[in-house]
Amino acid sequence: MAWRASLSRNVKEIRFLFCQSSPASGPAREFVKKNYGDIKTRNPTLPVLIRECSGVQPQLWARYGKQPSIPSFPGTR
Repeated sequence: MAWRASLSRNVKEIRFLFCQSSPASGPAREFVKKNYGDIKTRNPTLPVLIRECSGVQPQLWARYGKQPSIPSFPGTR
C-alpha cells in the first residue's frame, strides 16, 4: 500500500501501546503483526516503538516534527 512508503516523509515516530492479552487490544496486535515488517522495510529510518502493558486500552501515537504528539487509535478495525 502506498501509505506505508510515504510515512517517513511526514511522521517522525510511531508508537503502539496495547495489552498483551486483552480482547480490546486484539486488533492492534494483529495490525502490528501484519504490517510491521512492510512498514520497516519501506521506512528503515522511521522509529516504530511497540509497548505492551497489562490492562491498557490500545493506542497509536504519531509524532510529526516539532508539533506535539497526536494520540489516535480507533476502537474498531
